[in-house]
Amino acid sequence: MGGQALPVIVGFGGINGAGRVSGHHAFRRMVYSALPRAQQQRTLAALAALMQPRVGDADRERYILDHSLVRRVESQHFDPDSVSWNQRFPTQSNGQPVSFDLARKHLPDQIPPDWVVSPTSDTHVNVKIVGQQDFYLPTHREFEVKAAGQLPTGFEPGTLYPSRNHPRGLQMSVYAASDALGSLGLDWDTVRRRVGIDQMSVYAGSAMGQLDGAGIGGMIKARYLGQRVTSKFCPLGLAEMPADFVNAYVLGSLGSTGASLGACASFLYNLRQGIEDIRQGRARVVFVGSSEAPVNPEVMEGYAAMGALATDKGLRQLDGLAEDQEPDHRRACRPFAENCGFTIAESAQMVVLFDDALALELGATVFGAATDVFVNADGFKKSISGPGVGNYITMAKAVAAARAIVGERALRSGGLVQAHGTGTPQNRVTESAILDATARAFGIADWPVAAVKCYLGHSLGSASGDQLTATLGSWQDGIIPGISTIDAIAADVHHQHLSFSNAHRQTDPQQLAYAVINSKGFGGNNASATLLSPATVNSMLQRRYSKQQWRDWQRANEAVRERQQAYDDGMLAGTVKPVYKFDHGVLADADVELDAHQIRVAGQPVSLDLVSAYEDMHPEGGTR
Repeated sequence: MGGQALPVIVGFGGINGAGRVSGHHAFRRMVYSALPRAQQQRTLAALAALMQPRVGDADRERYILDHSLVRRVESQHFDPDSVSWNQRFPTQSNGQPVSFDLARKHLPDQIPPDWVVSPTSDTHVNVKIVGQQDFYLPTHREFEVKAAGQLPTGFEPGTLYPSRNHPRGLQMSVYAASDALGSLGLDWDTVRRRVGIDQMSVYAGSAMGQLDGAGIGGMIKARYLGQRVTSKFCPLGLAEMPADFVNAYVLGSLGSTGASLGACASFLYNLRQGIEDIRQGRARVVFVGSSEAPVNPEVMEGYAAMGALATDKGLRQLDGLAEDQEPDHRRACRPFAENCGFTIAESAQMVVLFDDALALELGATVFGAATDVFVNADGFKKSISGPGVGNYITMAKAVAAARAIVGERALRSGGLVQAHGTGTPQNRVTESAILDATARAFGIADWPVAAVKCYLGHSLGSASGDQLTATLGSWQDGIIPGISTIDAIAADVHHQHLSFSNAHRQTDPQQLAYAVINSKGFGGNNASATLLSPATVNSMLQRRYSKQQWRDWQRANEAVRERQQAYDDGMLAGTVKPVYKFDHGVLADADVELDAHQIRVAGQPVSLDLVSAYEDMHPEGGTR
C-alpha cells in the first residue's frame, strides 16, 4: 500500500423496507429463504422489534414477511383506492344568480366583483353570484400506482424520540445515524477525544428534500388547503437537512458538513466527498448518508406523470390479468426482465468511514473499504431524464480502480456488480449494455449482477446506500441476492458477459475481492463506486502494519465485537432508543478562544498555521 489513508467502513445503519440495516438484518430479510433457520429466527426477531405485530405466534412469521419489502401502499401513508384531491368545479348563473349562505368568517378578504353579499344574521351572509365562478370540490379518486417499498408495517421512527413534528425523512435520518453509531461498537466520546473537532465530516441529504406534510410539501399546499404555513415547513424541508440533524442532534459535530445532490445518485456523490476527505487527510471520521421519504401521492404523481412508475394497469398487462384482477404488488419491480416501470420507496442509510490508522488504533471492525467514486455527466442530451454515455466512463473507471488494487485475477473472479436496476424498460437495455461492455473490455466472464430494488424499490437519493449496505451483507454471509421477482431475463437485455439469477447464489466470502456500485440519476448524474471486501482490506492492512500492530488490533476488536453484539441484542429487546440530544451541550461565544495561530472551542484546539498550496506562486514581498 502507498502512503495514502484508506477509507475503511467501520459502521453502518439505517432503515428501509427490509428493516434495520445494522447487523445485516435488512440484508437477511432480502435473502430470507437462503438462511439457516437460526438466522431466520433472529431476522424475524429484529423485524418484530420494529413492527410490534399484534398477531399470534402461528401467524407471526407470515405477517412479518408480508408486511415488509415492496408491497401494496398501506394506510400509514395513504389509501391508493381513495386519494384526496380538489376537482375544478365551474358554475354558471344562466340568468339566475348562484346563491348560497355561509358564515361571515369564511368570506375571503377580497370580495370578488361579481359577488353580491347580503347579511342574513350577525354571523352569516348570503352570497349571490352572476356569471361564471370556479370552485374546487374536495373529492377522492383511485390512484393508478399502488405499490411502494415501505418501512415495515407498524414502525414509526418519530415515536422513538421527541420528534416535534419533524418530517418523516428527518425522523428516519435520526434513526439511521443512531443505528450507525450503535453499530460501531465504540464509545463515541472516546472516538471524539481521539479525533480533532475539525477532523470529522458529515455528508448526507435527500434528492427530493422533505416533501411530506411536515416539510416543503406542507408549505406549498397549506394555503391551497385553507391552512396556515408554519415556521418549520421551510427550514426542515431543505435537502441538506439530514446532515444538519445528524450534526446538531446525534453527533454534536463541528466538522465539515453538507449534501451533494445528484438525483438518484446522491448517496454516492456524498460518499465521494467522504472518501476524498479521508484520502486527503481532511478528516479521520466521516458519516455518509441519505434519507428519502417519497411515499406520498404528490411525489408519486410526479413520477407517474412521467410514465416512470409501475402502474396496476401495466402489471396486469405483463401478467395477462383481467381488469378486475389485482396484480402481485410484491413483484412490481422487475429489473432486467419484462417490466413497466420502477417502484418508489423510502429509506435512510448511513455508513461510517475511518482512516485505516484510526480503525486499527481503536480496534474497529472492518466491514470493507470505499476507495473511489467516479462521477460523470452525459453531455448533450435529447431528454433530461433519458440515459446517456456518462455511465460508460464511471463504470470503466470504477473497474479500472478495482483492477489497480486487487489485480487481474481477482478482478475477473472475485467481483460483484450492484446494478442500478430500476425495473424500467429503458434501464434494462441501457444499463445492461454498459455493464456487458465493461465486462468484455476487462476480460470478465459471467460477472455476477445483483439488483436489490426488486426487494426494496427505488429510494431515489438513498438507493445506492441500499446497494452498498446490501453488499456488506453479501460479504458477511456469502450470499448474492437473486432477482427474485423475475421469471426470466428480457430478450433485449445484454448479458453475454454477465450472470443474472432469480435465485440466491452461495459463494465463499473469502473469494469476494471487490464490488462496484452503479447509480444513475435524472439529468445525466452517473456515479459508480469501487468497494473492497473485508478479505481484501485485511490483506492490505497486514501489509501496511506490523504483526504486533495487527495482533493489538485483533485483541482490541474482540471488545468492540462484544459491544456490537450487545447493541444488537438491545435493539432486539427494545431497550435501545435513538440518540437525540436536543438542546444538549450547546456552545456559545464564551466557549471560543481565538488568536492568530489557533482557535480553541470548549478547550479543543484547531490549528490556524496553514501552509500555502501555492508556494511556487508566492507574491513578492508576501509573508512566507
